[in-house]
Amino acid sequence: MPPAVHSFPRPLAHNWTSGASGRWCGPISGSLRVVSEVGFRGGVHSSRVLTMAPGHEVRSVRPGAHVLSSPVGAKFVPGAVSGEAAVVAGQEEELVAPSEEFQATALVASRAQYDEMYKRSVENPDGFWGDIASTFFWKKRWPVKDGKVHTENIDVRNGRVAVEWFKGGQTNICYNAIDRHVEAGLGDKVAFYWEGNDLGVDASLTYKEVLEKVCQLANYLRSQGVKKGDAVAIYMPMLAELPIAMLACARIGAVHSVVFAGFSAESLYQRILDCKPNVILTSSAVKRGAKIIKLKDIVDDALSRASADGHTVGMCLTYDNSSALKREETAWTEGRDSWWQDIVPSYAKECDVEWVDAEDTLFLLYTSGSTGKPKGVLHTTGGYMVYAATTFKYAFNYHDDDVYWCTADCGWITGHSYLTYGPLLNGASMVVFEGVPNYPDAGRCWDIVDKYNVSIFYTAPTAIRSLMRSGDEPVLRHSRKSLRVLGTVGEPINPSAWKWYHEVVGDKLCPIVDTWWQTETGGFMITPQPGAWALKPGSATLPFFGVQPAVVDDNAQEQSGECSGYLCIKAAWPGMMRTLQGDHDRYETTYFAPFKGFYFSGDGCRRLESSCFIL
Repeated sequence: MPPAVHSFPRPLAHNWTSGASGRWCGPISGSLRVVSEVGFRGGVHSSRVLTMAPGHEVRSVRPGAHVLSSPVGAKFVPGAVSGEAAVVAGQEEELVAPSEEFQATALVASRAQYDEMYKRSVENPDGFWGDIASTFFWKKRWPVKDGKVHTENIDVRNGRVAVEWFKGGQTNICYNAIDRHVEAGLGDKVAFYWEGNDLGVDASLTYKEVLEKVCQLANYLRSQGVKKGDAVAIYMPMLAELPIAMLACARIGAVHSVVFAGFSAESLYQRILDCKPNVILTSSAVKRGAKIIKLKDIVDDALSRASADGHTVGMCLTYDNSSALKREETAWTEGRDSWWQDIVPSYAKECDVEWVDAEDTLFLLYTSGSTGKPKGVLHTTGGYMVYAATTFKYAFNYHDDDVYWCTADCGWITGHSYLTYGPLLNGASMVVFEGVPNYPDAGRCWDIVDKYNVSIFYTAPTAIRSLMRSGDEPVLRHSRKSLRVLGTVGEPINPSAWKWYHEVVGDKLCPIVDTWWQTETGGFMITPQPGAWALKPGSATLPFFGVQPAVVDDNAQEQSGECSGYLCIKAAWPGMMRTLQGDHDRYETTYFAPFKGFYFSGDGCRRLESSCFIL
């Protein structure tokens, strides 16, 4: 008789997005054989069969995975990551405590302090978040009714799903991220250390210089007729001009839609057709490692497709990235295309701020949908600003003298929340890196860390495992003495990679901040407070302030204590998306209908007796 096949539960199976990962959430018995890594990345379908020995655990499974068979007593649990599906049972039980030196300067220095702050954040979210929001600049303070700064309905049984924070308050995220610091006397502080793809190609920009460049680009956009609420598409590599472009849009109330400059012309065309910008910002080309990619050619193709489908983009502003491609080799359409360096510097270095309502749209960021049509995740201004800034500050234990480096691209939510807005709202100095971690060799990351005295380093487990394969020598030949906090993002991290990151990269001195969150959540949802408790390899530990996770079974019943199930959230938080662009029905169906009364993350999880989560 053939072994039974245990497939992912139905609500998970139809909600996969590009690059998402999920795990089986319940114990099983029998002999263990798993089809793993079935998914779609860039349109490529792949799979792999893994056979586990007794006494091991499968710790990661991709969309569509299913169990073929298993030995008695084996468990299929929320796990770490593709590429290392088996880990010795018991390895995850190791705990790594923060040093006394680290705790001495920690913003949250104990579990008791966290518990006190967390208790207030869930029992009085309006007071908790209202106090934090008050530390930012508001042209007009939000009205408070009965002590409330937010309204929410996340239960489809009670009507339309709607969430609002600080509604009626007027602010501007660009002003809070840049002007506020310049006016406070920090204009000469470095905002961006830009590191090019090739060695020796670099630059730095102070907060004052960033403000001037933002204003010039904002004035250009206004001259092209861009006004509050209009979409601007951005398809650029990791130049300093990319976050500058995002800030320029925000300054004038325009809605930026950044598309990862590795996506195809078809993907770009779909996003253009959905948000209908009149202006697109791009670059002639990018050099990633030894490979040159002609971005302008991709943009031209996408614009041609959009025009044929009824939407014409009137202006294409192109940054001349001469280190990747000569100007004369760039395809050109007269009357539509302009060179950034020829036009933008002629505009004034001052630009009036467009004050916007807290619930006005800040940006659209598209994720791949299960039906093939991209989902335009819509984030608004006020709640996102407060949440991105606060999660950055506490999760990374940020101090004013830190130098921060997130290796993510601005084409992803990580680049929005934790390369652009979160750090800048805290007045941080950060590294913006055009290249790839292993070019020209596997020591490039640590060379950059030493060059800029990076103290907080945030990257993906995939990058960590890639660097692991090159051995310890590329790490150990660099000092890394400036490092203080290490973080991971994008997928769960397997314990052996966690330990290598902690022991080799961090010399056993740096806490690992393993973060779980999504494009839709806007910021961290489950993350350690690095100075407050001992860390568990493979666990994102506990919820951030204001986040109320629930582990739910097939019948939408919340489970208590140690358990496995679907990860849902049972109350609104400031940074959550408000809708999907032009498709609120899909928003409700995808995220709120599967488990009524909850936000459904699409992920499975396990909650331990310690209340820590493994995802």
